[in-house]
Amino acid sequence: MTTLAVVIGNRDFFPDVLVGEARRDLLKLFQEMQIQAVLLDEQATKLGAVETWEHAKRCAELFRANRDRIDGVLVCLPNFGDEKGVADVLKLAELNVPVLVQASPDDLDQLQVERRRDAFCGKISVCNNLRQYGIPFSLTENHTVAILSDEFRADLRSFLAQCRVVRGLRRARIGAVGARPNAFNTTRFSEKLLQSSGVSVSTLDLSEVFGWAARLADDDARVKTKIAEIGGYATATQVPGSALLRMAKLAVVLLDWMDRNDLDASAIQCWNSMQQNYGVNVCTVMSMMSERLMPSACEVDIAGVVAMFALQLASGRPSALVDWNNNYGADRNKCVFFHCGNWAKSFLPDIRIGTAPILGSTLGVENTYGALEGRTPAGPVTFARVSTDDRNGCIRSYVGEGSFTDDPLATFGNRAVVEVPELQKLMRYICRNGFEHHAAMNGSHCAAELADALETYLGWDVYRHC
Repeated sequence: MTTLAVVIGNRDFFPDVLVGEARRDLLKLFQEMQIQAVLLDEQATKLGAVETWEHAKRCAELFRANRDRIDGVLVCLPNFGDEKGVADVLKLAELNVPVLVQASPDDLDQLQVERRRDAFCGKISVCNNLRQYGIPFSLTENHTVAILSDEFRADLRSFLAQCRVVRGLRRARIGAVGARPNAFNTTRFSEKLLQSSGVSVSTLDLSEVFGWAARLADDDARVKTKIAEIGGYATATQVPGSALLRMAKLAVVLLDWMDRNDLDASAIQCWNSMQQNYGVNVCTVMSMMSERLMPSACEVDIAGVVAMFALQLASGRPSALVDWNNNYGADRNKCVFFHCGNWAKSFLPDIRIGTAPILGSTLGVENTYGALEGRTPAGPVTFARVSTDDRNGCIRSYVGEGSFTDDPLATFGNRAVVEVPELQKLMRYICRNGFEHHAAMNGSHCAAELADALETYLGWDVYRHC
């Protein structure tokens, strides 16, 4: 469950009944949405709200005591609120988590002293103070919104996604397995820039992977279990038993290493040493990890798997790494996503294990068993890319939304037809700004949440397409 710290603002010459109602409604909403609350007891301050410096100190002390479990802060303004009190709480608490500012609306027939809120105005003042204090914050879609409204439920769901992205990336641990393919300068990245945002990278040489796998007995219980899992995951009737055995050992070794190092995600050298020295494609193993919400990217694209992980955190759904690969005939707003392929099963209802024809043309098709075959059907898509800009010492990204379509597509591998508004504008932006040909995709619409999290709280340079 997500835990939110709650600051209820109050100003003493506004009606206290509004504060009590806000507290009641928030607790009801939190229970409905399975959110845990950290907020002042009604006896700790007047109605458990914050008005004064003393109130701010008490509230901040409570938040500090619960710092390890707080994912974000909700500032609730049932009336104008005390702008300094709210800002002082966040300054003293030093939580460094996302902050959402909500203000309750006035009713046109209740603008008398007994029910007057003025939170419309108070929210501006609170945000002004947060800006002065250097505290980043998020806003509801509408300036004022009722706590129990469907609009605020949507705002809160969006904010929870931002909290997951920020918390997840600031403590992310990524595994880099093998060196990047020598032909791909595009997957170079800066470990130091990622570390400055909290993303740690652990490395593993392929020689260690192959050595550990070779020492696993064919009848090892873990290997047998993994062979069964692979067969249950995707149709594998055309895959030789020897290839399934190698894939299973590879999975056992990689998952053991990730477990020992508490890794969230991985990026693997999927060619050409894998085929030449081990004799299979690692795609199926990577797909199974991504489906389990342990995203795995090919070609040691660490920045790519960071984008996969961020999308997963925002949506709660598996992500995949794709190539912006082909134009779709003469339609300027459609293109083809492709990889050879390791997409999570969620993208591939017709999934089956086969070979990789492109790699097989030079490495031998018989060495490429493990590549997945399947087509993504119509539905929503959010795409994103993260890139470390070493020349300018910053992390840059773009995010956008579109849709998968069911347009005809006669090809192999993992594939999808995607429609993106103003696609040509996006392609110009990607090329002019030196982004990679890889992007992460997710079967949801979560671009707004992801962009706000990356830009507002991690300080990355974000382009939100359309």
